[in-house]
Amino acid sequence: MAGSSHGHTPAAWTGVTIAFIGFCIASVFMVMAEPIGFWAGMGVVLLGGVVGMAMRAAGLGQKPSPVSVAQARSEA
Repeated sequence: MAGSSHGHTPAAWTGVTIAFIGFCIASVFMVMAEPIGFWAGMGVVLLGGVVGMAMRAAGLGQKPSPVSVAQARSEA
């Protein structure tokens, strides 16, 4: 797994960090029994996914290697 460098990009780190913060927000409000805050935290989780995909589209994600793409096509 470490040899493939899977997920070691600014897009992945940013998206996961934002989603983690959203889960922390949601969990605090769940313990406090405040549904509005819980759903706000879930909104932050979704925002993390959107930000990660936007950063990947902007070129900050992992580029597919030509060898793995050709190999995946031959296996399909």
